[in-house]
Amino acid sequence: MKEQKQPLNLDVSIFEKNGEGEFAQLIKKNKLKTTKALNDFFIGVKNEAIDTKEASRIIYKFILEQNITKEEEKHLKIQVYDLFKILGIGVPFMLIPGATLLIPFILKVAEKKGVNLYPSNFKGKKNKNI
Repeated sequence: MKEQKQPLNLDVSIFEKNGEGEFAQLIKKNKLKTTKALNDFFIGVKNEAIDTKEASRIIYKFILEQNITKEEEKHLKIQVYDLFKILGIGVPFMLIPGATLLIPFILKVAEKKGVNLYPSNFKGKKNKNI
């Protein structure tokens, strides 16, 4: 039997207390979109963590046995590629103050140019063909 997920209860009072009333109102207005986006993000992060753990297990197996299957090799290649995508986008923008605001624009431009910067666990409706 499938469990029904309870909708995420967003508490925006912290934004209101910090003088960000407009932002809090925007989140309240778009509650369903915000909830879906946050749920998708957390699911993607969870899946990336699971895949990274599996990749580390494969690396450990390769170090011990000097042999891995084709499926393990494919999984490892995809996960290493995803990690490079995350590091390639995240690290420079974390070091430059305020540059994190540019990430959505860079992802959009890359998408228009046919470059996939999304990790495989964050594939959405827009980038299924990638």
